Amino acid sequence: MKKYSKPALPLVMLALAMMLLLSACAAGNTAQTSDPSATNKTSVELENMGVKMAFPEAPKRAVTLNQHATEVMLALGLESSMVGTAYLDDQILPKYKAQYDKISVLAGQYPSKEVFMAAAPDFAYAGWQSAFNDKNLGSREELAKQGGLTYVQESSNKPGPTLENVYQDILSIGRIFRVEERAEKLVNDIREQVKSIQTQIGVVEQAPKVFVYDSGEDKPFTAADNYLTSLIEIVKAKNIFDDIDKSFTEVSWEEVVNRNPDVIVILDYGDTSLADKEKLLLSKPALAGVEAIKNKRFIVLPLSAAAEGVRAPIALKTLASGLYPNKVK
Repeated sequence: MKKYSKPALPLVMLALAMMLLLSACAAGNTAQTSDPSATNKTSVELENMGVKMAFPEAPKRAVTLNQHATEVMLALGLESSMVGTAYLDDQILPKYKAQYDKISVLAGQYPSKEVFMAAAPDFAYAGWQSAFNDKNLGSREELAKQGGLTYVQESSNKPGPTLENVYQDILSIGRIFRVEERAEKLVNDIREQVKSIQTQIGVVEQAPKVFVYDSGEDKPFTAADNYLTSLIEIVKAKNIFDDIDKSFTEVSWEEVVNRNPDVIVILDYGDTSLADKEKLLLSKPALAGVEAIKNKRFIVLPLSAAAEGVRAPIALKTLASGLYPNKVK
């Protein structure tokens, strides 16, 4: 019988060592490709308000300017990436207050350049383009030269913005911070809430006519071709001044009477109280015959709900319940 000799021990150990090494390499490669942080190594490139930018990695020291930008960040769970915030229109949404309270408030309105730079931000996210001018923080180009990237809420700075434009802003911030799944979930949640409100409204045979009262005594300041008009349309109503090619504009009381709104939406903010705004509208003799005044049909919206952020469901629910009290509660 032929005998087989055992291989020398060193050869066995060498083969075993090579097998272990190959296994370790394979495991290492698997771990590397499955690591969620690996996606952060890919640069994100996008264009914002005509400015092309590249984000090699997610910002780590962000400052938000304007409430709706702040609430987008908090809704995406990005408070740990924020070193400062500024410029609330009113109270932060209660659901985000605990997150908000962990972040430094740099100023009641726009911070000075010195205060802003002292926070050592690597990213600034503004709701309004006015944040980046010589009076406030300086131009976006100047900040870029100092190493700070910026983003302006596009839906707040374009004519006739829609809710779809707001969704795009949310998704863009999600890309910049590598939280795309959170951003998509947030957008889908808003879509579902909007759909639910529209379902409750059901069929509307004649769209209610809405006048948005912002401010003004001699002449009213009102919403025209802007986001509020889009929200009003979503709840199957009509802004009586949607034909004016401006975002907000002054009109005459006579024209308000001529267009005879069924409902008046009052924007509640600023130095003039809600009670004083209602008193002014009810005391104007010229408005006595207007349907909304005769029936005292007022809907109150805080300014923050009228901004292009995450409050669309709140604004739409408020509008719908005021327009169709028997359908939407």
